[in-house]
Amino acid sequence: MRELETKTIVVASHNQGKIREIQDLIGPLGFTAKSAAELNFIEPKETGTTFEENATIKALASAQASGMPALSDDSGLVVDALGGDPGVYTADWAETGNGTRDFAMAMEKIENALEKAGATKPEQRTARFVSVLCLAWPDGHTELFRGEVEGAVVWPPRGTQGFGYDPIFQPEGYDATFGEMSAEEKHGWSIGKPQALSHRARAFKLFVETCLEA
Repeated sequence: MRELETKTIVVASHNQGKIREIQDLIGPLGFTAKSAAELNFIEPKETGTTFEENATIKALASAQASGMPALSDDSGLVVDALGGDPGVYTADWAETGNGTRDFAMAMEKIENALEKAGATKPEQRTARFVSVLCLAWPDGHTELFRGEVEGAVVWPPRGTQGFGYDPIFQPEGYDATFGEMSAEEKHGWSIGKPQALSHRARAFKLFVETCLEA
């Protein structure tokens, strides 16, 4: 494991919701972070078939373009009754065909697919959010951190917080969806707290413990 010795990194993302969440998590640690979008980096094609592969592609692209360490996230919603879909293609399900993404449409696609599969009862709608963080250095070295949170898909969508599929994901043991939680509630973690709730916060906690507290 390699320790991160700089406080200046690139957030390897063009997704504004994801950039905001990563900056919320990393900001209290004293980091200066600019995103790949701010730096006008070309968005690399995510050709991997796993979260780990796609996270690595994005982090290495930004690290090599900037000459600085870069932190990426590849994440998605894995629905059991849909055979693990949308999984690594979670963002693709929201593609409109004109270069934009419509997550209201994507959430409806998931609901329609679940109904078609006969998954109408709560116990048939189990799912998990997965996040894989990749920290990459310009020399090609990478570290990977995976976080998962179990839950279920609910319908109709609830809440306007968060982004993406948050309004239809209710984490196990909670009555609220991620879309109904504040950022602090959704992540459930900050430095010094032993537990983390969201998939991204769980992956981030591992990153901190491995690369910042080594």
